[in-house]
Amino acid sequence: MILEYTVTDSDKTKDILKRKRDDSPEKSNENDEEKKKKEKKEPKADIMSLLSMPSTKEKESKKLGEEILDLLSKPTAKERSLTERFKSQGGKQLMEFCPHGTRIDCERNGIVECKKLHFKKILQKHTDESLGDCSFLNTCFHMDTCKYVHYEVDRCGKSEDKPSIPSGPVVRVESTTLYPPQWVQCDLRYLDMTVLGKFAVIMADPPWDIHMELPYGTMSDDEMRQLGIPQLQDEGLIFLWVTGRAMELGRECLKLWGYERVDEIIWVKTNQLQRIIRTGRTGHWLNHGKEHCLVGMKGTPQNLNRGLDSDVIVAEVRATSHKPDEIYGMIERLSPGTRKIELFGRPHNIQPNWITLGNQVDGIRLVDPLLIESFKKRYPTGNCMAPPPENTHT
Repeated sequence: MILEYTVTDSDKTKDILKRKRDDSPEKSNENDEEKKKKEKKEPKADIMSLLSMPSTKEKESKKLGEEILDLLSKPTAKERSLTERFKSQGGKQLMEFCPHGTRIDCERNGIVECKKLHFKKILQKHTDESLGDCSFLNTCFHMDTCKYVHYEVDRCGKSEDKPSIPSGPVVRVESTTLYPPQWVQCDLRYLDMTVLGKFAVIMADPPWDIHMELPYGTMSDDEMRQLGIPQLQDEGLIFLWVTGRAMELGRECLKLWGYERVDEIIWVKTNQLQRIIRTGRTGHWLNHGKEHCLVGMKGTPQNLNRGLDSDVIVAEVRATSHKPDEIYGMIERLSPGTRKIELFGRPHNIQPNWITLGNQVDGIRLVDPLLIESFKKRYPTGNCMAPPPENTHT
């Protein structure tokens, strides 16, 4: 089929009128004005573009600044030597937990041989798997009757799952001599602190009165303020654990005892499955998933290793008021080989190179001859639990 298109007179007329409009003086004036506007805009844009470009001097200055920052971010020879000194000998001896949790879940995700640590469910007669995991897991007080699912570490792994120890020679680095643990059962409200001598580091986990039911006795705010902590240090560091309403009181006590707060450590709590805690037994309004440790400084202590550790500890919760063991390694790296004392300690707090004071430790064990002599002179019977006798007036 052939289509024919016939141009009518009306179409011709429209084309003629259109050409006339395009060729009219008014239209040409409009076009000229638009061109002029474009010509005016383009030079301005070019000038702004040129002004925004960095000059050669600025480029050189920026490059020099980047090089300086790169150099400053690199550890010095002294810092590298210090890091090597505190590295674990023989490489890391820790094992990583599998993110899938159990071996069954790990296999379901297509992993055939996983060398990480796994958990396995503790299924008892009263356990109802449909209820899901217990909020408190291994810290549950009623595990023998709790219907929720609990876990334990799966120790049925293969031998290759264990961390490997290098067979080659281990490079010896300078080590710090740690003295045997020492402890004194006492009531810190009445103990004469002067018999203990001076310490480079103090750590305290006081039984703050936080207006909650606790499985241990607490101390009033005034009793905390009146502790003889200033007698233990002329200069050094103090690590003070605080929670809830005790945060402001802790800062007040540091100032009262003669310290300047210089830092703060955060302990982020995880549960048995290495997950962030969402439900806890502390907190009036919100569940507390972390604790704070205030770091105070008195005087100008020397020989502190700065910059080795972070101010955040991520560690699993255990018994009530049981602080993470990682804090001891952090403090020892910061101030190696110095005298250290822990106040309000319990049997699980006893550590080499530390003297632990508290009313829950078992008896008295002292190793330092000078300390033994001073202590026996002040407390010949060894009883540090009773308040001092009141002065009698004749």
